[in-house]
Amino acid sequence: MKSKSKHILRLGLPKGSLQDATIEKMAKAGFNITVSSRSYIPYVDDEELSIRFIRAQEVSRYVEHGNLDAGITGYDWIQENRSKVHEVGEFLFSKATRQPARWVLAVPEESPVRSVRDLAGKRIATEVVNLTRAYLRRHRVKAEVEFSWGATEVKAHEMVDAIVELTETGSSLRANKLRIVDTLLTSTPRLIANATAWKSPWKRAKIETLALLLRGALEAESKVGLKMNIAQRDLAKLLQSLPALRNPTVSALSQAGWVAVETVIDEQVVRALIPQLKAAGAEGIIEYPLNKVVY
Repeated sequence: MKSKSKHILRLGLPKGSLQDATIEKMAKAGFNITVSSRSYIPYVDDEELSIRFIRAQEVSRYVEHGNLDAGITGYDWIQENRSKVHEVGEFLFSKATRQPARWVLAVPEESPVRSVRDLAGKRIATEVVNLTRAYLRRHRVKAEVEFSWGATEVKAHEMVDAIVELTETGSSLRANKLRIVDTLLTSTPRLIANATAWKSPWKRAKIETLALLLRGALEAESKVGLKMNIAQRDLAKLLQSLPALRNPTVSALSQAGWVAVETVIDEQVVRALIPQLKAAGAEGIIEYPLNKVVY
């Protein structure tokens, strides 16, 4: 081990398409990770963490079995693997959008299939075999489900009657001339913990700290800080007319009759808000990015 500390938390992070996004989120949370081509063990600037990058499909199994104390993976893979783990928190980040990913039942545009019931006796290809079989059982439909090793969207036109595939925006399915019939599961990344590790006071505290900082980093992505100066006489009117400025910090300036106002607001309202602030008498308006917002 690189550390002499007796306390080490073994953390599994998703390898592949989500790896870069995860490293970015971890950095914003305060944990800087460096991946070297010469070592399978990444470096992290926290001697109490030991990190491994593993396929998201496998993280929950290794957490459940105790090979990892905690990990980040999709809710879909927890369900697919039927893993018995403690879910610490949900974190809404993805490789393309802030939308949750969905596992959907899809067929070619020209297919006569309009509902899952039309797939009785048919064949479905997917990577989430257990999820798909459970979905069919709920609808009392008997169909063949086969594991797909990849290129699932192509198989829908030539080799199977339908597919169950992961999508965020649906654009890839549309590009491949596929039509969504139903959504099986909506999935977001989850921080999970091994049941034994969660009972350990030190490990639980470390995992909860990680969750707190990650949540703060994600919360900050959609918000900005705003500072401005305004005459004391105009302050009440400003706050009444601009509800976006909730619970601002107001402090006196050295110039008599003037105050400084500082607040955190949603980034999407800033472009409309700044002209209103200026018109209300605010001066020295500064917008700045945030690294973490912890409530």
